[in-house]
Amino acid sequence: MELWDIYDENKQPTGRTMKKNDWHMKPGEFHLTVLGVIRRPDGKFLITQRVMTKAWAPGAWEVSGGGVMAGETSAQAIQREIWEETGLDVTGADGGYLFSYQRINPDEGDNYFVDIYRFEMDVKEEDVHIQTAEAMGFQFADLDTIKKLAEQDKFLHYNSIKQAFEA
Repeated sequence: MELWDIYDENKQPTGRTMKKNDWHMKPGEFHLTVLGVIRRPDGKFLITQRVMTKAWAPGAWEVSGGGVMAGETSAQAIQREIWEETGLDVTGADGGYLFSYQRINPDEGDNYFVDIYRFEMDVKEEDVHIQTAEAMGFQFADLDTIKKLAEQDKFLHYNSIKQAFEA
């Protein structure tokens, strides 16, 4: 069973944990997630397409990310998530943490912070090994392609993380 730390409204750990995806957050309680943008020197970005068996947003395009496990730092989590989902090791890559945003969803019981990372890497298609339980495909897309997918509601979180692509 995967556990996540519970944070307060100032993004400080409370010392309590929750079960992964157990959406019963109280007001002022948050969990922490991470998203990682990978940009190649040619200006293209690695994006993956969610498997159709996902309960939320099947078939949508996204960047790697996920929940920060209890006791894990945000930086450790993004390295782990990118490794698990793409087989890429970003520990020596240029870049890193860019910014965070917060979402409060009292009706859903899901309040969270999202730490956004961007890494610059010279990556080739043969370097990418997607986790087939999570993604059914990937591509290296330019910013215009990503914007078009976002306009069609086929790219997750774009409005919240677009500055990571445009930086």
